[in-house]
Formats: sequence, structure tokens, C-alpha cells
Amino acid sequence: MKYQKIPDETVRRLPIYLRGLLFLSEQDKQSISSQDLGKLLCANPWQIRKDFSYFGNFGTPGVGYNIKKLVKQIKKILQIDVVRKVALIGMGNLGSALLSYPGFRIYGFDIVAAFDTDPKKIGKKIKNVTIEDISNVHTLKKRKINFAIIAAPQHAAQQLANVLVKAGVKGILNFSPCCIIASKKIKVMSIDIATDLACLPYYTPAS
Repeated sequence: MKYQKIPDETVRRLPIYLRGLLFLSEQDKQSISSQDLGKLLCANPWQIRKDFSYFGNFGTPGVGYNIKKLVKQIKKILQIDVVRKVALIGMGNLGSALLSYPGFRIYGFDIVAAFDTDPKKIGKKIKNVTIEDISNVHTLKKRKINFAIIAAPQHAAQQLANVLVKAGVKGILNFSPCCIIASKKIKVMSIDIATDLACLPYYTPAS
């Protein structure tokens, strides 16, 4: 299922809505209004309704949203209603932490392969995933792994991205502090925690 002309901001908010709805589902709650969902997620109810309106009419006036159905709809929209295999590149402190992080499974992602260049790390197991030599990245397409996370040093990120694209990867989540260049057919999303942290002092009154 593909949708056209949907703002990127809306797409980025859908996983946040999904996380809240999954939490409510675990509490055996059956339905919720946009007002209450907004309170739970610290979000604007109007924005929630607008975001959902891009994909159809999910709510019922006076009743709200059926949580189970809405979870199913959002997963289908994001195309995470099936398990997505992910490869992790770079097994330093960050890579090891990412491999151990359970949150990816909430959204249907399963890190099934990990790679590094350090001979001391290759062959070791973390969470039942054996660290492989980076030279094995070319096997990703055969293993039907279409997504990758780069947690490698800045100087190596672009070269690794190039190798991943040749290996058939269609989406890359980049944790390296650099801009990765790829063709328009490849979706690259970058996360730099340090830059977000650097903004905090600006919003914090000086002591």
C-alpha cells in the first residue's frame, strides 16, 4: 500500500501514535478519543485527526477510535504489518547497544545480521546474532534483508552506504554524524543525538 503527497511530518508521527495505541492495547482498552490520545502522547488532538484523515476515516463520532483496528491500519500504512529483516553495520558501543535494544521489535523490525571489520569482534554472539565480517554484506539480497542501520565511524559511513546499496538495501538508518548521499530510490534517515543535545542549553535559562 502506497500513499501520495503525505507530509513527511505526518509519516514520522504515525509510529508515535502506534506506540501509544500499543500501550493502551496492553492495558485492555478498547477505544480512545483523539482528545485522550493527545493527552497520552502530549500531542494536539486536531493534529492527530488531520494526520489520520490523509488515510481515511478511522474514527466514530461519539465513540472515538477502535484501538485494535487503528493499530492494524497504521501498521499497514507504514508497511510494518510483516516482520522486516535488518542488518546492523558497526559493532562498537553504539552498535552493541542497538542490537540489544528491544524497541525495534515493537515496530516489526528484527536485526538478524551484524557486521564489523574488527577481527576480535567477528564470530562473537550478541542476542543470538553472530557478528560477521563486513565482506559478507554482499549476501544481504540473497538473505532478503532490505534495511540496514549504520553505526560506524563518520569516515566510513558513505563507503558502507555504497556497499549496502549494491547489496540490495532500500532503506538506511544512519547513526553516523555525516550526510550520506544515495540515489532517490534509496531512503536514508539520519539520527544525531549529539546535535539534539546541543540544542538543550539554548532553551534552558542560564543559572
